Amino acid sequence: MAKTKRAYVCSDCGADFPRWQGQCSACAAWNTRTEVTIPKTRAAVGGAAAAGTSSYAGSSTKVQKLSEVESKDLPRYSSGVSELDRVFGGGIVPGSVLLLCGDPGAGKSTLLLQSIGAVAATKSALYVSGEESIHQISQRAKRLGIDHLDKISVVAETSVEQVLNHITAQKAEFVIIDSIQTMTVAHNDSAAGSPSQVKESAAALTRFAKTEGVTFMIVGHINKDSNVAGPMQLIHIVDGLFALSSTADEKFRVLRTSKNRFGADSESCFFAMTETGMKQVKNPSAIFLSRSNKNHAGSACTTLWEGTRPLLVEIQALCNQSVTENPRRLTVGYDSNRLAMSIAVLARHGGVMLSDMDIFVNCVGGIKVDETSADLAVLLAIFSSFKNAPIPQDVLVFGEIGLNADIRPAANGVERIREAAKQGFTRAIVPRANASRQVPGIEIIPVEDLQEALTAFDRVCG
Repeated sequence: MAKTKRAYVCSDCGADFPRWQGQCSACAAWNTRTEVTIPKTRAAVGGAAAAGTSSYAGSSTKVQKLSEVESKDLPRYSSGVSELDRVFGGGIVPGSVLLLCGDPGAGKSTLLLQSIGAVAATKSALYVSGEESIHQISQRAKRLGIDHLDKISVVAETSVEQVLNHITAQKAEFVIIDSIQTMTVAHNDSAAGSPSQVKESAAALTRFAKTEGVTFMIVGHINKDSNVAGPMQLIHIVDGLFALSSTADEKFRVLRTSKNRFGADSESCFFAMTETGMKQVKNPSAIFLSRSNKNHAGSACTTLWEGTRPLLVEIQALCNQSVTENPRRLTVGYDSNRLAMSIAVLARHGGVMLSDMDIFVNCVGGIKVDETSADLAVLLAIFSSFKNAPIPQDVLVFGEIGLNADIRPAANGVERIREAAKQGFTRAIVPRANASRQVPGIEIIPVEDLQEALTAFDRVCG
């Protein structure tokens, strides 16, 4: 009888090791190696293999030429939430496996329950819960006013094998798994939520999805570092990874795409959490531009490109005389390295010395700026605070700053300006390359370098 084999798996990166050690050599995390049991499986070998040849009779797959493979264009179907469809890339692809993760209480189960209520109108739907009882799910569904409750099947189950049996018996086409950390496979002796159980459960569900054309929406937990809990293989297995988080004031929920095989991987959408569920926010720019009527120094509006649409946000900066030998440079939602670069460019090419001042930069609303088009807005916001000269609220600013003080264009510049015009902006300081086309209702002020940008600043500030 074969002896039981054991290994140690890092809960952060999923790397496996033959023995325990305090630090993971793959990701440098401490105290993350957990002991797992390696399942005792034996491959089915045919007679030829038993005779000592290298052929394997247990394979049921068929090798084909790529030109002979029939290409199937599977039509997408709606999740019932238009903003969710846009983040998915235009709807749900049959046979896809999508992972939705987020903080506890962010609204993952609520959002998926609303979605399955709409999908159940045309598809056979099954809700698998490993955390709540079916009575709790029924109570929440009735409170949220979910439609087609008589068409939604629900089961409380944690065994993957039993879940697949239920799916086959119900002929389900759309399945929600809540959550993957509670699922277990029978041949693995590890506890639910362990890296090996999470990986093998996700792999089994994915194999079933690809062979039977069943769509899985899987709920996942996150760890203290806001990363997906479980092995890194989980992210590679699924077709899409979507993170649901809260804004700084907890009023809104932001759904961001981290991976999507069927659409853009930089999409985002916004929801408002209410007593009756998640409400779509069709115009997210209005959330982050709810400013007071009074102009304040150190504030500038810019536009970010989120997936397939522009998003207007406010950048705030504060310059204050430092009382320490080492002035502070603090950013919230903006790269601190790019802030240091902007300060250096402003000193070298603009003659504005800020070496003795504390500088703080904040992106209003909890938005994280990942693109470089906000450089010019950050720089002018800092200059506005330094000069104590407010930038009018009807002025839009965007553009990338180079080390030689040139201002480079941003992608989709015309669409950014058009979105600003819809929100009531009348002037825009933009790179000259983005000013080739005029947009009705807004005056475009083109700039090529820092000196022209500072001149434009003096012009709009009067």
